[in-house]
Amino acid sequence: MLQSLFHFAASAADTVAANEAIARKAGKAIALGVGAGLGTIGPGIGVGFIFGKVIESVTRQPEMRDEITSIQWLGFALTEAIVFYAFIFGLIAFFLS
Repeated sequence: MLQSLFHFAASAADTVAANEAIARKAGKAIALGVGAGLGTIGPGIGVGFIFGKVIESVTRQPEMRDEITSIQWLGFALTEAIVFYAFIFGLIAFFLS
């Protein structure tokens, strides 16, 4: 009787440990998703702002279109780099913690 009680307690402890491991992995996955999602809000606003201002600038000075467009792509690339940084940092935190 006492041996079966110890066996039950050991199996319950194993089940709790397995559930904690699953919960930890699920929490990390949720944190990665939320972090990547929040990391894209700012750059999304920035890209919209860049293209809106480019449209304004070209309508005001059509002769500067080529120069404005080249500056636009530089701003777009730098803004989009933030998205990749947020995603990479999220992956690093996911796999190293």
